[in-house]
Amino acid sequence: MKSPVGDLAPTDGEEGSDRKPLLQRAPRAEAAPVCCSARYNLAFLAFCGFFVLYALRVNLSVALVDMVDSNSTAADNRTSSECAEHSAPIKVLHNQTGKRYQWDAETQGWILGSFFYGYIITQIPGGYMASRVGGKLLLGFGILGTAVFTLFTPLAADLGVGALVALRALEGLGEGVTFPAMHSMWSSWAPPLERSKLLSISYAGAQLGTVISLPLSGIICFYMNWTYVFYLFGIVGIIWFILWIWLVTDTPETHKTISPYEQEYILSSLKNQLSSQKSVPWIPMLKSLPLWAIVVAHFSYNWTFYTLLTLLPTYMKEVLRFNIQENGVLSAVPYFGCWLCMILSGQAADNLRAKWNFSTLCVRRLFTLIGMIGPAVFLVAAGFIGCDYSLAVAFLTISTTLGGFCSSGFSINHLDIAPSPPDAATLGVWTWGRHGSVQSRHFPVSEVGREISHQSFTAKVRWCPPGHHKHICHHPWYGRAHHRQKSDP
Repeated sequence: MKSPVGDLAPTDGEEGSDRKPLLQRAPRAEAAPVCCSARYNLAFLAFCGFFVLYALRVNLSVALVDMVDSNSTAADNRTSSECAEHSAPIKVLHNQTGKRYQWDAETQGWILGSFFYGYIITQIPGGYMASRVGGKLLLGFGILGTAVFTLFTPLAADLGVGALVALRALEGLGEGVTFPAMHSMWSSWAPPLERSKLLSISYAGAQLGTVISLPLSGIICFYMNWTYVFYLFGIVGIIWFILWIWLVTDTPETHKTISPYEQEYILSSLKNQLSSQKSVPWIPMLKSLPLWAIVVAHFSYNWTFYTLLTLLPTYMKEVLRFNIQENGVLSAVPYFGCWLCMILSGQAADNLRAKWNFSTLCVRRLFTLIGMIGPAVFLVAAGFIGCDYSLAVAFLTISTTLGGFCSSGFSINHLDIAPSPPDAATLGVWTWGRHGSVQSRHFPVSEVGREISHQSFTAKVRWCPPGHHKHICHHPWYGRAHHRQKSDP
């Protein structure tokens, strides 16, 4: 059998320095077939896992719209005079058998934000645990725990706000370990020149999970009641866990059905990247500008991404006045675009590197630039369009879609600069960035959440305090301090 390791490819200065510890130009391996391969089977199961993960995360955002008695925030909510009703009459009656709760806007903000309190705790420990127990078990039990807790959401809601907040925090604990665990596995499974494709496929499941769960949650709430949202997705999570434990292994060496050719291809492509250093270089890591660039990029991107992910259904209801059925569908449209962009950008990034000889550094910078600047431009523009429903949905969709380029930019750059396989510290290159982004989520979820449900999110569409420029007042994140000073026009 022909060895999958070919001749050494020619080196150039930029590509050589760019690939450390993708490291010096390693022997170029002849790729094993994709069809029915163990590495792509892993990518598909990871895709399904992150599909479930984000479905479990965002279902409350839609269900909460139906869980709350609309009269409980009516006194504080003045958006009805700003954006007119536009939904066509629905012939099928909305099922309203689910129990309603008298939760004010501030309480809703804490409920939506509580998930991230647990999420932040297990981010960095997740990297350590992945290096000790393996990514397979950590990822599997992380999602299983979240699925089981989700099944108890209706019971927790009946017990009170405190119980529901605590339950959501526990779900966050389970989800916090998932990304470090998955990266730990890919450090042993992903050949360098397939890294963008494999990781993009895996994490694209998160976007598709959002795309499917948002409208499906809305449909379930409309025709059944909100409790079934949590029962359905919880059961799906348990089914996925069984398949994951049965079919997946931590490394190619322990996989039972992988072909010898594919195993040799993966191991040979990674062997020159193995790190012989046993101690953790903490001081050089803390002084590393590339590491801090990844941290800042994660912080910045995830601030916007998770604010929209958590609060978009509330925006659709309170500001654009869509009903629960339309809400779920339209809230999902931006994430469908992001899912497509992640898949295509992963293919494009690896093609640029493998076929067009673009350096890894150039590709990561280019895709990060597109994925950061593009969303920012359209999100800012969305703040100046008032009640134009079509334009609002279009701008939010374009913004979120362009963010998908980041999946092949800074989002996987830590695997380019870290030794392989990574230990707990080098996984921290990624989790520190995630940690920072989680820190950023508390303010937008709890503060902006309650502002959306009050009037400050859109009441400035037509009203502006004296002495304030009208464009500032039109911006959707217009400050809370002025909201408190507002008097009736």
